[in-house]
Amino acid sequence: MSEALTPQIEIRGLSKVYPIPGGEVHALTNINLTIEKGDIYGIIGMSGAGKSTLIRCLNRLDTPTDGQILIDGENILAMDKKQLRQTRRRMAMIFQQFNLLMQKSVARNVRYPLEIAGVPKKQANERVMELLRIVGLEDKANAFPAQLSGGQKQRVAIARALASDPEMLLCDEATSALDPMTTQSILALLQKINSELGITVVLITHEMAVIRQICNKVAILDGGLLVEQGTVDDVFMHTKSAAGRRLFGILPEQQEQLPPQPAIRIVFDGEAAEQPIISKLVKEIGLDVNILSADIRQLNQKAYGQMLIARPDDPFDVQQVMEYLRGLGMTVEEVNMP
Repeated sequence: MSEALTPQIEIRGLSKVYPIPGGEVHALTNINLTIEKGDIYGIIGMSGAGKSTLIRCLNRLDTPTDGQILIDGENILAMDKKQLRQTRRRMAMIFQQFNLLMQKSVARNVRYPLEIAGVPKKQANERVMELLRIVGLEDKANAFPAQLSGGQKQRVAIARALASDPEMLLCDEATSALDPMTTQSILALLQKINSELGITVVLITHEMAVIRQICNKVAILDGGLLVEQGTVDDVFMHTKSAAGRRLFGILPEQQEQLPPQPAIRIVFDGEAAEQPIISKLVKEIGLDVNILSADIRQLNQKAYGQMLIARPDDPFDVQQVMEYLRGLGMTVEEVNMP
């Protein structure tokens, strides 16, 4: 296989089973994923879905029960300790709780990986200041972590992760401890790092707002299973799983909040949101339409709208409605409520 066609990260048939007293827990079951160089790839699911287990297997902090993890075509599960160390240097981690050395200054925290690698002090100090400029903290070099806000601490952690010139940045709930405004600024920084430095970013999160803001691709985990994957646009437009529909806000999270009748889901781009689609539908077909919900969302810098309308009882009316809306360029599907 040529280098150009080899994915940067490929996960094949990955499973992880944990033994427990009286049985076992299947944390991951037959996961297959492909992450290309330059992706900002979001892996999302609710608590217990298997996200953190997946990323721990990806950098070999945990060992899968079965399957393969290929980095540029090389199976990391078959690597010896020296090869694994070299591969890990290419995959930097960012954690939810920052993991900074509290007794060391910001500059010393960022310089720490360079010290371990034996980089000469003058060269290391220059690199530290360069990294602090990238994350917007050059004026905090002599500060200590206790003097920083949560967002600033995460910026220090990102600078430290970049110190070893990684090709991949693995983020495990990196914004979960931050407020919404700070989260947006950290995500914008990750987007800048991806575009300017060409670093592939893998984001583990339970927040769809994170996926919507910067990811170009997404995988949805539910109970250790991969239930959807693809571009963010495509997965949103053609959501198939109940987990995906809840995460995208198509279905409410609580069963008792579900509309009492089956529905038709309409997805359209931001420009179409300005059009009187439903009033046209009522006039053209002569049916009353009950709107159950409607909203407009930003996905990967583009606006999309979605609407749930009550499905007519007559199958002929359902066909008429769906054909009419598809004729206007809408993505239309029947939503099967659980």
